[in-house]
Amino acid sequence: MANIKSAIKRAKLSKAKNFENASARSALKTSIKRFEETLTTDPDQAQQALRSASRSLDKAASKGLIHKNKAARKKSRLTKRLAKVAG
Repeated sequence: MANIKSAIKRAKLSKAKNFENASARSALKTSIKRFEETLTTDPDQAQQALRSASRSLDKAASKGLIHKNKAARKKSRLTKRLAKVAG
């Protein structure tokens, strides 16, 4: 454990940010899973779920949670899957 006051504060902040990022990453994964689930069960609602997942990916990229190219790649792949099912 750190003895210096500023190092103690940084450790505390780091722990809080880690918790926040883990929560946001989990929410992102959930939105993607919801889209995939909707794709198989109700293709009509899949468009709405894709919009929600895309928004989540964009937010994550803008906050630096994931790289912007990764977000773009994920959105592209999800859109392709929707197009394949929609036919």
